[in-house]
Amino acid sequence: MSNKRYAVLVCQGTGCMSAGAEEVLSSLEREVARPNLKKSIQIKRTGCRGFCQRGPLIVVEPEGIFYSKVRPHDIPEIAMSLLPEGKPVKCLFYRDPITNKPIPCYRYMPFYSKQQRTVLRNCGNIDPENIDDYFAVGGYQALRKALFEMTPEQIIDEVKRSRLRGLGGAGFPTGQKWEACRRSPGEEKYVICNADEGNPGAFQDRSVMEGNPNSVLEGMIIAGYAIGAENGFIYTRAEYPLAVKRLKIAIAQARERGFLGKNILGSGLDFDIRIFQGGGALVCGESTALVLSIEGKRGMPKPLPRPRTTEVGLWGKPTLLNNVKTFANIPLIITYGSEWFASRGTEKSKGTAIFSWPAKWQIMV
Repeated sequence: MSNKRYAVLVCQGTGCMSAGAEEVLSSLEREVARPNLKKSIQIKRTGCRGFCQRGPLIVVEPEGIFYSKVRPHDIPEIAMSLLPEGKPVKCLFYRDPITNKPIPCYRYMPFYSKQQRTVLRNCGNIDPENIDDYFAVGGYQALRKALFEMTPEQIIDEVKRSRLRGLGGAGFPTGQKWEACRRSPGEEKYVICNADEGNPGAFQDRSVMEGNPNSVLEGMIIAGYAIGAENGFIYTRAEYPLAVKRLKIAIAQARERGFLGKNILGSGLDFDIRIFQGGGALVCGESTALVLSIEGKRGMPKPLPRPRTTEVGLWGKPTLLNNVKTFANIPLIITYGSEWFASRGTEKSKGTAIFSWPAKWQIMV
């Protein structure tokens, strides 16, 4: 490798951390502290890259060199490979399961090459605990555009034209729900992000929250502006400690930078977000049960017939409730437009989806 500056991305998602990624990161930090390496290497913790079966994972940019099943004792050799005369560590390359040929770059691995990432495009590439990294990939530009170039009605129309559907399972048209909540009478309204991912083997929401929590916050703030709400809640599972930790960091940094709280960016919008941790009851993923749980009551679905939460939700007020992935799509729609979003997916289901299985790997798009 030539004498240049490298970014060494160390996956710090739950899957890799359970396989020892924290020790790998600590070893790398100690190794890079050496004078001959310090100036040429930037270490960055990231969220999940999806290929948890091969963790711990390290990616070296700009070449995209992919190292899998890295152990602390591998770090000195990886560090030496980044010196001017160094060479990649071939024994840590992924091997094609059919041909057994080593594949040095993740871009050419079958697992990644067939994916079209949108919501997760930055997961695995940015530090989820550093809001400046989110800024570097265009973070919060959609919010600026929404606040200063669009009316709430225009935002809702754009979401409707995108044909985004709720990504929590029900598939209800998102823009239609936003419009109903905005039109519901009442001075006080709420936005809730349903992050109560209770289905066995489902880790899509967790991957977003761990890898790019600010994308969820940005979508919620835009939603708050669109429907006329001042308060938002993220209802997540206490069993997701890393996701909760990173959401708390993101919320604190967003407040500090003026993206949450009073008079956001001088626009006159007041909106803040709090985290509510559920006790792991699968039933609380249902909207009315989730609302009751936040209110401190037993989380049980209300019997039918019942009013929609957009009419009577949290504490009896109109409430917009969407999934993690739904909110994370909103900044993309505002930034790139509804036509761009609707150009992906199928005729009846626009955009892309995130899939996960009970095994130790995921497909992310």
